[in-house]
Amino acid sequence: MEIRDTMLPVLGPKGGKEEIEALTQVIESGWWGKGPKVAEFEEKFAKMVGHKYAVAVTSASHGQDLVMKAMGFKGIDVINPTISFIATAMIPLWNDFTSNIVDVKADTMCIDPEDVERYKKPNSEVLIAVNQAGVPADYEGLRKVFGGFILEDTAHSCYTPGAGLGGDAAVWSFQAVKTMPCGDGGMITSNDKDLIEKCREMTWFGVSSTWSRSQGASGKPGYAWDYQVDLVGYKYYMIDIMAAICLEQMKKLPEHLEFRRHVQERYKNELHPIIQRPPYSDTVQYYCAKVPKEHRDKLIDYLGHKKIHTSVHFKPLHLYTPLLQNRDYPVADKEWVKLISLPVHNRMEESDIDYVIYWVNKYFEENIG
Repeated sequence: MEIRDTMLPVLGPKGGKEEIEALTQVIESGWWGKGPKVAEFEEKFAKMVGHKYAVAVTSASHGQDLVMKAMGFKGIDVINPTISFIATAMIPLWNDFTSNIVDVKADTMCIDPEDVERYKKPNSEVLIAVNQAGVPADYEGLRKVFGGFILEDTAHSCYTPGAGLGGDAAVWSFQAVKTMPCGDGGMITSNDKDLIEKCREMTWFGVSSTWSRSQGASGKPGYAWDYQVDLVGYKYYMIDIMAAICLEQMKKLPEHLEFRRHVQERYKNELHPIIQRPPYSDTVQYYCAKVPKEHRDKLIDYLGHKKIHTSVHFKPLHLYTPLLQNRDYPVADKEWVKLISLPVHNRMEESDIDYVIYWVNKYFEENIG
């Protein structure tokens, strides 16, 4: 098979005329900030995921930060899994909390309840559970060993049926390479009305939204310029430009997920038998295969020369300097060196899937027979 001219990305968004038309409508409306599109998106998204309340934010990272601030925690210990993006463990540090990083289960690469029980502390009040690559963490097991606040990191789970309902609140991501992208953005969902309303108030310095006041929410006629600020807030609100894209992406989500699962199925059935397939994922945010560790980096280089971009999701958090922990991580240390993420996204064509399968298999045919 001939080597392609351009790099095949490992991840990537897919939009079209619908998103362009939606953006045009927002631009022509004269309301570009937080307004009616954000309100519509919050309502429809909460309904989709099965929560009563939602507030849209600038990113999933800001969503996690906002939940911790809204809960009013002080000086606590936050438990999180070592297989995750760096944000999961950095956000507690933003709030002067400690990041208590624990090991994962080998099959799902999600947080291990047994390690949570082993390393939880008297001041461990929050646990961040990541649904790695869209595969749900063991929430039943976590509830048995942890009685504090569980924040479900659903950045990879939009939308896995039941995702977001395992914790006390969930935070979702619409970053550019996620399954429902808008460029960047996030959503906090929960059945806790007080939590969501406090988060909503904190998304713009504690000020009620200009849109709501312009629509008479203050009870005064016309635009109400005056407002009261009762708490410390931040600038974490989503704007209508982003929400307009998300609303169009939400309509396309079933079709997009169907294709991603198709890629997953083809990889499962057609890749070389030495490759360990990941557990089934409804979203296939990443296709995190495992190969013998002595071949992982060589395969990444080989595929790079064939114009196939791959990645690793993720390097363990406990290996980063600000997050070093004085303990062992037998599962993560053994498994992460095998991880390789193969391309899976909605810009791919069938010929792209053929191309990845051919060159991955070709590598192992040449190197192990």
